[in-house]
Amino acid sequence: MSKTIVAIATASGVGSIAIVRVSGADSLKISSNLIKNRKLKNRYATLTSIYNKDGDLIDKAIVIYFKAPHSFTGEDIVEFQCHGGIVIAQEILDTLLHFGAVLAKPGEYTQRAFLNGKIDLSEAEAIAKMIESKSVDGAKVLARQLRGELREFIEQARASLIGLMAHSEVMIDYAEEDIPQDLAKQLADTLERVRLNLENIVKSSIRRKGLIEGFWLAIVGKPNVGKSSILNKMLNYERAIVSDIAGTTRDTIEEQIKIGSHIVRVADTAGIRDASDIIEKIGVERSIKWLEESDIVVAVFDASNPLDDEDLKVLDLIKNTKETKVIVVLNKIDKAQNIDFNYFKNFITVKISAKESVEALIKEIETILNTISKTDELMLISSRQIESVKKALAEIENAKEPLKNMELEFFSYHINSAIDALNEITRPYRHEELLDKMFSEFCLGK
Repeated sequence: MSKTIVAIATASGVGSIAIVRVSGADSLKISSNLIKNRKLKNRYATLTSIYNKDGDLIDKAIVIYFKAPHSFTGEDIVEFQCHGGIVIAQEILDTLLHFGAVLAKPGEYTQRAFLNGKIDLSEAEAIAKMIESKSVDGAKVLARQLRGELREFIEQARASLIGLMAHSEVMIDYAEEDIPQDLAKQLADTLERVRLNLENIVKSSIRRKGLIEGFWLAIVGKPNVGKSSILNKMLNYERAIVSDIAGTTRDTIEEQIKIGSHIVRVADTAGIRDASDIIEKIGVERSIKWLEESDIVVAVFDASNPLDDEDLKVLDLIKNTKETKVIVVLNKIDKAQNIDFNYFKNFITVKISAKESVEALIKEIETILNTISKTDELMLISSRQIESVKKALAEIENAKEPLKNMELEFFSYHINSAIDALNEITRPYRHEELLDKMFSEFCLGK
């Protein structure tokens, strides 16, 4: 980290302000070349003229100096807040490169902040995810993680496990008759409490992952029940081909829309039926996969016709979904209704005519999304974090039998492995390769 790095920290394009950020030991020295050695006061905004390597005026801008260690990266930082646009920020960047700075790699600022102890790994991931946040509620979750709430949760679990291991190591040194009879039970109770806390955060995180990544919604049903018409109405334009010919939609059509404060990725799937056409058959298989993996399933039935075998197949599929929320849509209510409503009494049901309006369906989707979102539960925000907690849970499970049999060396081994797994979330010991890969996925300038 001896090099002084520089990057444009704002998105490219036309805007009122652009920020060029310099970080490293030589930040002040290099930046002084652009402001003709004007003195900068720590943490004060200075309005000054900016010059290029030839001494030509680039802009009149605000320059702020942050003296180490009181900066985002923990190093000296100088920020140039210039007028926005493509040309000015780029010329400031080129000039700083000319005087000795090097172009920052994606995520390098955040990586330096982590390595300098300004943030832990969970906070670093929250920074990256916040930039890509798909909902207001998701941003709130990430803000909590930026405050260090996940770090505190992991530290509490880790402290409990370290306490268990400490007791185990002491017990190893004593004869079995010297061990208090209730101590093994106390250890088992503590272990179970930690396990439950970790298991709950994993389940909550999987259930609410759409807050961070965007929710998936699948529109399913047999052919010709109006799935594509519903999609088109939700999007307010003719995205999918609508036809009376069965099998018109042969593959999944995906689109992104905003419902309330949430970004939702909608998939209009191929009609579920026993298809003989090989291409359509693949489409049907994908439809079933979408039904199983989406956060919300909209199952569409034609209210003007009695249920047939294809409808019953769809009904069986949605009955077997576990975590997925299901909305049954009875479409074509503008026609005479010949469907048996008793089949759907255990489902959330919406009656619409897709030709006229899908507002009732959109409101129901928004209600479900708000219900999923409105909770104060802490959550893990990445697959990496979830997998680390799952590894810890597996080791805790493996520790139960040795504890029961008072095989304390094996018990300590599994508890130590669980602690290592939790360490991966905040400050892993396997540094360079893991960190380089993780931070390379951040955007440039962050």
